[in-house]
Amino acid sequence: MNFAYARQFGVLRALCGSNRKRTMKNTTTILLIIGIIVLVNVLSNSFFHRFDLTENGEYTTSKATKDILRNLSEPVTITAYFTDDLPPQYAKHKRDVQDMLIEYNNTSKGNVAYEFIDPLADEAKEQEALQNGIQPVLANMREKDQVKQQKIYMGAVLQMGDQTDVIPFIQPGAAMEYSLSRSIKKLAVIDKPAVGLVQGHGEPGLQEMAQVYQELSILYSLQPLQLNENIPAQYKTIAIVAPKDSIPTNHFAVLDEFLGRGGNIFIANNAVQGDFSTAQGTALTTGLEGWLQQKGLQIQSAFVTDSKCGSITVSRGGGGFFQMRQQVQFPYLPTITNFADHPLSKGLERVTLQFASPMSFTGDTSGDKQFTPIAFTSKKSGSTGVPLQFDVMKQWTDRDFPLSDLIVGGILEGKFVNDFPAKMVVISDGDFAINGSGQQQQRLEGDNVSLMVNSIDWLSDDTGLIELRTKAVTSRPIEQIDDSKKNFYKYLNFLLPVGLVILYGFIRAQRRRAKRMKQMQESYA
Repeated sequence: MNFAYARQFGVLRALCGSNRKRTMKNTTTILLIIGIIVLVNVLSNSFFHRFDLTENGEYTTSKATKDILRNLSEPVTITAYFTDDLPPQYAKHKRDVQDMLIEYNNTSKGNVAYEFIDPLADEAKEQEALQNGIQPVLANMREKDQVKQQKIYMGAVLQMGDQTDVIPFIQPGAAMEYSLSRSIKKLAVIDKPAVGLVQGHGEPGLQEMAQVYQELSILYSLQPLQLNENIPAQYKTIAIVAPKDSIPTNHFAVLDEFLGRGGNIFIANNAVQGDFSTAQGTALTTGLEGWLQQKGLQIQSAFVTDSKCGSITVSRGGGGFFQMRQQVQFPYLPTITNFADHPLSKGLERVTLQFASPMSFTGDTSGDKQFTPIAFTSKKSGSTGVPLQFDVMKQWTDRDFPLSDLIVGGILEGKFVNDFPAKMVVISDGDFAINGSGQQQQRLEGDNVSLMVNSIDWLSDDTGLIELRTKAVTSRPIEQIDDSKKNFYKYLNFLLPVGLVILYGFIRAQRRRAKRMKQMQESYA
């Protein structure tokens, strides 16, 4: 009997000893893991690297940014005014900005210094942010099943010497790298390249292209230009936008001389025009279409129609004095979402054109000229000749769109006059980048402005920032997923982590039970 108790006591002592060893081993393992984590965090402050697994490399610093940072003549100081206690939907954005500034500091070898300030920490810091041009915004946040609005700051002030530039609000999901690199380039540039905006033939002035002017004036000096005599040598790129009057023959000779010395031209031309007051569409002839045809590019006197299109507001009569305003899709305003994989158009998502025309290359492909289409209509599109009467209440069907992938924008490059290569970007709608003036002024949405500014950047080939203008996290709205998939992903997102933890716990418990049984058997033996 005593022998049996002794043996059981031995088993218990063996188990206790085994448990003590296991406890010490687990403690050592935990301390080692904690030590490794602390060491990695300490080293990460000095040796930073981020692996970018996004589809289009949204978080990888571009070559253009690296070139700008490595060629800084003076240090740049960036003061980031960010609220510390941001709502969850903005907290990640602050970390992204911080990571990017670390990369800027490393790439510039310390020439870009930065600091983060919380304007809400005290009243003096908030006044400093406001005086520097940083604008607060109201963000929704949920607290105890209630939605409250919180004032937050997410802007930056950049300084180089005596010059400063302000980014009032760094928009989450927007082209963050472009905003920062453009501001640094703006501070660093000494002599801005001149870009001429041709005038004298009914073209819009700078005030009618306010958004384009605002974007281009950051890196270029956009100036009105008459074609009465040869274009001055200071202009490497000029723009011809929506001429309405006939262009004299000698002005085309000036353009030929400009191309002959390697100059580049951006052209947004209307071959047709629509009049909503008379609901009529007619051809528009300025001579520019004939000059382009001599170069091998034909813009047809026809209206592009597209099932992907913008809307217009029409009034429908009711009883008495009642008038009902209704949004109606208007296929003569094609929405372009089909772009070529080209530096000029890469990253563009949506451009809405007004009364565009189909274009085609009629030149010799084996010659000195090359044509690259960059913008196309959708798979359901068509073309309507002129003159025509608009029927705004027409019920459109698939039979009205028998064509697809009509070209509405392209690049023509080569030797046009002599042995000097030149480039032209041609868009078959002259009004897409015009936002009017006075009471008629309206803000352009989508990528209309980016299309023209990208074109000037590419033609001027000066900054290399063209690919950053539309570089952002790609929009993939959840509304495009049906309800059954939404529910599946929602429950999968909730249940999968819980299931993995339970499974891990079950496997761990089984392993420990099997190990304990084995130890008892060995001790018993």
